[in-house]
Amino acid sequence: MISSNWRAAVLGVAMLAAGVGARNFVGGDVAHAQAGNRVFEMRTYTAAPGKFEALQKRFRDHTLRLFEKHGMQNVGYWVPADPPNSENTIVYIIAHKNREAAKASWAAFGADPEWQKVAKESQINGKIVAGITSVYMDPTDYSPIK
Repeated sequence: MISSNWRAAVLGVAMLAAGVGARNFVGGDVAHAQAGNRVFEMRTYTAAPGKFEALQKRFRDHTLRLFEKHGMQNVGYWVPADPPNSENTIVYIIAHKNREAAKASWAAFGADPEWQKVAKESQINGKIVAGITSVYMDPTDYSPIK
């Protein structure tokens, strides 16, 4: 399990990067404040034993693009620096227009035939994910990223 201190450090790095002009994968500025109730989601994936490379390949080759297709903005992806979490854990942050949009995006993503095919093919030799945690976060009034 990843410590809360490590999660706080990851979030801090993401906010710092965004505050100095980080760009998302489709070229838009992440740092610009947006009106409304944009919400961030921090997700932590723990790979099943021996499946970390397969999990990373699925994110690298498919998941990020499919998230964008379904309205989820990729903010950042990290692997812990030290074992044992560096051997099986991915932490990422995505942004949604609001909680309702997040719910709709996840539903559309899960129903996407391309995602269903990718998920099935990536698990042909067994499940690649042992656990997922998700935390929704609202930016503070002093946050450089909103």
